[in-house]
Amino acid sequence: MKTAIILGATGLTGGILLKQLIDDDRYDKIKLFSRKTIGISHPKIEEYIINMLELRDHAQEFIADEVFCCIGTTNAKTPDKELYHNIDYGIPVSAARLSKTNRIQTLIVISALGADSESRIFYNRTKGEMENAILEFDIPKTHILQPSLIGGKRDEKRPGEYFFKVVMKVFNPLLFGPLKKYRIIHPETIVSCMIWLANNEFDKKRIVSDEIKEIEKKSGRISDYE
Repeated sequence: MKTAIILGATGLTGGILLKQLIDDDRYDKIKLFSRKTIGISHPKIEEYIINMLELRDHAQEFIADEVFCCIGTTNAKTPDKELYHNIDYGIPVSAARLSKTNRIQTLIVISALGADSESRIFYNRTKGEMENAILEFDIPKTHILQPSLIGGKRDEKRPGEYFFKVVMKVFNPLLFGPLKKYRIIHPETIVSCMIWLANNEFDKKRIVSDEIKEIEKKSGRISDYE
């Protein structure tokens, strides 16, 4: 039986991950580090309501077999670039540092397609810098997922993202070959991939969107747009 840590369980993908781990007999404890309660009571769940920007101060509680990092914000939600960087870069890197210190062997992080530390786009550059920093910790089983636009319904309103999702649903079937990785991806697909990676051997560190879908097939789940 294993203990998993989830960062970002209050978000769309993290919430789905939590529900799947609750139903997974391989896990007997799920530690949640969040800024607010998830609102679910279950014997497996152990909640820590903290300031996520001070995650480093919770090393004693940050003990597990696996860490799943589903942290991410948006320009609309966090227009201040310094705060944005502290969230999208700072929290995952703090998680990696604690994982290294506490000898956690598995770290799986959601990044984004287009992550590039040399990019002129602030969002892509921040994600790329985060990825590079995490890989420097050399945690044995590190996987960084780079999904394209994530489908599904969110509690928060994102008008621009919603419009783009509608457009992409039309163009999804036209994206094939090298362009297939740009298709919308379901959060369930990402979650299935994360859980499979945590419980199986896979030699690739960075995994782009169409590869995430291929790994989902290994898990026996098919939930994505085609």
